[in-house]
Amino acid sequence: MRSSVEIYSLDTQESRVVWQTDRLFEAPNFTADGKSLILNADGLLYRLSVDGGEPVQIDTGLARACNNDHGLSPDGKTIVISDKTEYGASTIYTLPLGGGAPSQVTAKTPSYWHGWSPGGKTLAYCGIRDDVFDIYTIPVEGGEETRLTFGEGRNDGPDYSPDGAWIYFNSSRTGRMQIWRVRPDASEVQRITNSEYGDWFPHPSPDGRNLLVLSYDADVFDHPRDLNVRLRIMDMDGGNARILFPLFGGQGTINVPNWAPDARSFAFVRYAPAS
Repeated sequence: MRSSVEIYSLDTQESRVVWQTDRLFEAPNFTADGKSLILNADGLLYRLSVDGGEPVQIDTGLARACNNDHGLSPDGKTIVISDKTEYGASTIYTLPLGGGAPSQVTAKTPSYWHGWSPGGKTLAYCGIRDDVFDIYTIPVEGGEETRLTFGEGRNDGPDYSPDGAWIYFNSSRTGRMQIWRVRPDASEVQRITNSEYGDWFPHPSPDGRNLLVLSYDADVFDHPRDLNVRLRIMDMDGGNARILFPLFGGQGTINVPNWAPDARSFAFVRYAPAS
C-alpha cells in the first residue's frame, strides 16, 4: 500500500504532495503552528514537516497500538490518542506534544477519540457499549462519561464546531450514514446532510465557515480503506455542498480533525497499490 500525504489549498483548489511511502500512514492532524503533521503508522505516532522530509517518531510510552483516532488540544500542547495496548480495546489517553508517558482518560472501552472542545476541557468520542455505537463526552482529566446519542443507528466521528455550540457526527439512524449535529448537552439534534452518499467524519473548519466530509458510495455502510471516495465541502448547515475531488482512499484519509490553523487548507492521505 502506497500512502501519499497531501495538503489541499482552498485558495488554489489544488493539492500538493508532502511525502510518499510504501508504508501505511493515516489520519493527519496539523500542529497549532501549522508547521507539522501528526500521523499514525504501525501503532505509533509520527511528526512530519509540512515541507517534507522523513517523519520522526513521537514517544508514546506504553501506547504501542495507537489507531487513527488522535489529535491535538486547542492550545497545541497535548496529544490525545486512542490505543489498545494495555486493555486490548481502544482506550483514550493524553500525552505531551513532545512525547512522554500517556495518562488514561476513559475507563470504559472501546472508546475512539474524535473531538476536543474549543475550551480544552472536554473530549468527544465514539464509545461502543454493549455493541451499541454512540457519542459520548468526558472531562479531559477523566471521570464520568456523558452520553449524547441513544442507540439510534450507529453513531461515530464526533467533532466540535469552533464555537463549541455543536458536536458534528455521522449516524446511520435513517438507514444510510449521514451527517448530524447535537448540542453538547444533548438538548437538540439536527440533520445536516441528506445526500446520495454514505457520509463520514465531518470536520468543521477553524473559522466556522466550512464542513469537510468523506463520502462513500451509497452501498458502502462502514468506512473501509481502498475504495473510490470523494471529499466534499459544504456550509456548516449542510448548504452549498459540492465535491472538491475524488480519490482512492477511505479509512485513514481524514478520520480526525485535519484542518490547518488558518482554515485555508487541510491535510489528507490518498492510497494506491505499492509499486
